Amino acid sequence: MSDAYQGYNKVEGVTRCYCWAHLRRYFVDAMPEDVKETTAPQQAIERIGQLFKIEEEIVNKSAEERLKIRKEKSTELVDEFFVWIEENQNKYVSKSKIGKAFTYAMNQKEGLMRYLEDGNIEMSNNLAERAIRPFTVGRKNWLFSGSPKGAKASATVYSIVETAKANNLDPYKYLTYIFKSLPGVDLKEYPEFINYLLPWDEQVQAICKKAE
Repeated sequence: MSDAYQGYNKVEGVTRCYCWAHLRRYFVDAMPEDVKETTAPQQAIERIGQLFKIEEEIVNKSAEERLKIRKEKSTELVDEFFVWIEENQNKYVSKSKIGKAFTYAMNQKEGLMRYLEDGNIEMSNNLAERAIRPFTVGRKNWLFSGSPKGAKASATVYSIVETAKANNLDPYKYLTYIFKSLPGVDLKEYPEFINYLLPWDEQVQAICKKAE
């Protein structure tokens, strides 16, 4: 789940799912100021808003239930949205903000519709963006990320910390647990040992759980 950045296409063995929040942002940016009549950006935002409203209603349901409701309620709305996009796309200059919004929608149609295929897929990657915001804000000041190796190292640490937080662990306790448990373990000979260090392991949960 991501935006449509083409660099991600280099990742092999994955299926790209595109974010509707990014698409909505294109239309928000194209909204004219001080216009009282209904505009194309406003119509697009309202249509996308209907889809997000359905997602709010099913957020706590199982993947199977979410998929069922999406098929019942969302699929038709998505189809209507892209019919509307196709019918109106040529009415605007392609290099204008609204033209770029229509082009983005059409170009990313397949990836945007993919969330209708699996209830485990989110409609947007807002959750991930909120998780990475604390360190993306200050990354330009961190010299150790100034090289490919540094970026890879920091990405590894950020992933561990954010996954710990997502599983209701105290990141400090979890990192301490890992650093105490890993030394002396031959992971090449016993690769299964890593399973006992994952954030959802029962013992890890008991030892590193975040204080209420």
